[in-house]
Amino acid sequence: MTIAKNVAITGIGTFGLGSAPGWNPPELMQAAALRAVDDAGLKLSDVDGICASTFYHFFPTLTAAEQLGIKPRWSNADMVGGSSFMNHVIHAAAAIGAGLCNHVLILYGSDARSSRNLNGLAETPLTESPFEPLVPLSGYALAASRYMHEFNLSREDLGRVHIAARQWAALNPEAELRAPLSMEEYLASRMIATPFCKFDCCLVSDGGAALVLSRAELAGNMRRKPIYLLGAGAAHWHREITQMPDLTTTAATESSSRAYEMAGLGPEDIDVVQLYDAFTLNVLLFLEDLGFCSKGGAAQLVADGVISPGGKLPVNTNGGGLCFTHPGMYGLLCIIEAVVQLRGDAGARQIENAKTAIAHGNGGTLSHQATLILGS
Repeated sequence: MTIAKNVAITGIGTFGLGSAPGWNPPELMQAAALRAVDDAGLKLSDVDGICASTFYHFFPTLTAAEQLGIKPRWSNADMVGGSSFMNHVIHAAAAIGAGLCNHVLILYGSDARSSRNLNGLAETPLTESPFEPLVPLSGYALAASRYMHEFNLSREDLGRVHIAARQWAALNPEAELRAPLSMEEYLASRMIATPFCKFDCCLVSDGGAALVLSRAELAGNMRRKPIYLLGAGAAHWHREITQMPDLTTTAATESSSRAYEMAGLGPEDIDVVQLYDAFTLNVLLFLEDLGFCSKGGAAQLVADGVISPGGKLPVNTNGGGLCFTHPGMYGLLCIIEAVVQLRGDAGARQIENAKTAIAHGNGGTLSHQATLILGS
């Protein structure tokens, strides 16, 4: 059995992105869920599956279903960090294919900015805890230091990643950081963990996000243009950064190869790419590990303007977690932006004739990788 083309994303919704004081994570999830269900043209009573996660709740699917008044036949609360939502799509597609459900809500909510509560990130692995790292910042900075050494890169190579994201954000009226940023301003900003300055790190935001995944044969009769799952793959090789086999290569090499094989496509067939950019390093690593250039070649790709507006490979067209928004975990918003592009609803940032998209998620400290290939 393959999950390819058997399911489609039929509804999307967000709520409170950026700052939402007074709203807690379940309330943000609920508000986004109502928008996604309405976007799909469904009623809550049509939803018979649910996946959910937050930083803070041990039983997120139970909480979300109770608040929405849903009695699902199938649910999943798998947690592997920011790539959990790609995993949710894979698992939900398998459940739909097995006849367990027809319409699955996938939800996330966070009040990270308003509450300043990042305890969901504070589970420091035992072998690292004596060094009191800033989780996950220290681990990503370690990987960035090794990557820059191995491929002889400068801080400017990281800065160009942020500037490209800022250029996309300028086209997105919902983005948090839209003002232009010069390389001089990037280099002058305060350091957080060498080699990262503040502009190498993602935003800290509030927000809720939701999507509806439906059985393909039902999707054509719904309110919005269905976006089909063409291929998917997931992989993880380590939990702690100290156990990462190679600090310059991630399990995205494996997750993407599985997704390409399932879809019958290659990197050259992808029109738009949404990458989990918790840090500028991520974009460089994932461009390489997803096959868009050779190892060590991503910095030149970025310098040549390939990922920027007007470039041949549009990346993070909403501004990404660096400049658009980042409510604790960003993976679901990667998927939503891919859907927006494939629907043709992205306004000033719309990629002409976009028919295929990758939404790639990253969880832990470069630990869990999951790749979705979506098509119109």
